[in-house]
Amino acid sequence: MITIEAFQKLALALPEAEEAPHFDKISFRVRKKIFATLDISNKRVCMKLSDVDQSVFSTKDQVIVYPVPNKWGKQGWTFFELSKVNKNLCVDALQTAYCEVAPKSLASVVQPPED
Repeated sequence: MITIEAFQKLALALPEAEEAPHFDKISFRVRKKIFATLDISNKRVCMKLSDVDQSVFSTKDQVIVYPVPNKWGKQGWTFFELSKVNKNLCVDALQTAYCEVAPKSLASVVQPPED
């Protein structure tokens, strides 16, 4: 489980991350690109992942982590139920989503270099 406040703090700790409104949700952006949205009323976040990462994160329990059930889900947007998701899994997914949209110079600060 991860609280809304903890998620916001983690998202905003990423390099150049900013919070901005996005319809009835809060978005987290890096250089104007959204990497996550927060739906406070449903205690759920939606993160932008690659197809492969979406598949990996949603294999454990599709009640907790699952693709958005429409065309956005097919583009990698993935729901995470904050009241049920493991904090470490959520942090890993958040960093992955950030690196998916961030410029390489910023992503390299968050993501360890590949061997």
